[in-house]
Amino acid sequence: SIKFDLPEDNNVLLEVYDIKGRNIETLVNSKLSVGWHNIRWDGSQYSSGIYFVKLRTENIEMNQKIMLLK
Repeated sequence: SIKFDLPEDNNVLLEVYDIKGRNIETLVNSKLSVGWHNIRWDGSQYSSGIYFVKLRTENIEMNQKIMLLK
């Protein structure tokens, strides 16, 4: 699960990248309302390892490293 808080309604782009920097999945590409959001990433088709999640809005750009364990 990927949790984040939006201070205002905003267009959100939430993507997952592999260790080589390739975009492997787009989880959200739409307008979301203010408040907390919990987005579930189903990584069952990917191998265990390190991935990066990128969250972009009009005012925010955040990157986070995550580890997928099976």
